[in-house]
Amino acid sequence: MAAMTTGNASRADVNRRRILDVALAELLRDPDASMDQIARAAGVVRRTVYGHFPSREALISTLVDGAVEAVAAAHAAGREGVTDPAEALARSVLTVWEVADRYRILVALAQRSVTVQGIRDRLAPVRKACTEILARGLEQGVFASPLPPQALAYVHEQMLIALMEAVNDGLLAAREAGGSAAVTLLTAAGVPAERAGELVAKLSG
Repeated sequence: MAAMTTGNASRADVNRRRILDVALAELLRDPDASMDQIARAAGVVRRTVYGHFPSREALISTLVDGAVEAVAAAHAAGREGVTDPAEALARSVLTVWEVADRYRILVALAQRSVTVQGIRDRLAPVRKACTEILARGLEQGVFASPLPPQALAYVHEQMLIALMEAVNDGLLAAREAGGSAAVTLLTAAGVPAERAGELVAKLSG
């Protein structure tokens, strides 16, 4: 009996994972994709999707949670072992952008389905890590800003979200946007544009 329960649970987990993967692909293709469309694309009946996610908002909220986890992991990987604050900032933005490109449509969807406060709460650990990098850079004179590091971290977060929306709206090519985002955030932290461009080109090369 226990084995059967485990089998059923793992099959349910596989179904849930498949629904999430298909939902993300469908929403990237069509941001207005309905639960019916997602169920058809996943090869399951509508009832199965609703069994895992009681509403479209709940499904999107779960996708946003997964996106935030991926962004936090990428941010940590990008800055790991890097002592220079400018390089840590550039590497973390470039690494996050690779992951964020897969999830960028969720930024627009989440602002409709999840409260903006909810998104900000989820990003708190990433914001804390950014604040630490910015504080170190400001102390060392690598960065220069009239803002304290906590406020500058908020500015950077909003700039990244705005750049993702610019890609969503077709104003920026996704392929080039990671480097552009890194240069933009470095210059916003007071790194001279030429130095920011050279550093990002080196890291992207």
